[in-house]
Amino acid sequence: MKIYQREIQLNEYRRGYHLITDILVREMPEIGDIITGQFQVFLKHTSASLTINENADPTVRLDFETHINKMIPERMSYYKHNYEGDDDMPAHIKSSILGCQVLIPVTNGKLNMGIWQGIYLGEHRNCGGKRKLVLTLIGV
Repeated sequence: MKIYQREIQLNEYRRGYHLITDILVREMPEIGDIITGQFQVFLKHTSASLTINENADPTVRLDFETHINKMIPERMSYYKHNYEGDDDMPAHIKSSILGCQVLIPVTNGKLNMGIWQGIYLGEHRNCGGKRKLVLTLIGV
């Protein structure tokens, strides 16, 4: 059994959904040594999220941003937590709904995802800053 773990920091992204699959694989090259295993990505923030979805058509990511902003709007009168800006409380809700981690099987040295799947970072703040991720790879 092999276990690898490292913490990385992503550059700042604008608000929206961003494919980060290639960055994660590049930051954990040991994936190539794993025959059977799992790759976990954990986001250390409460105002961004991780999810897996369409990796080819960028309009999917635009539609994600548009739809979730309609589901969870800013400046709602019932929000009490608003001292960090109008985008803060909605960002926390979006993060909880989408989640802060993904777990992907690894098979024969590659992430075993569907051909049209990629890992998204959902940046829910207007100025979220650099995001820290913990990458953990376990396998044989």
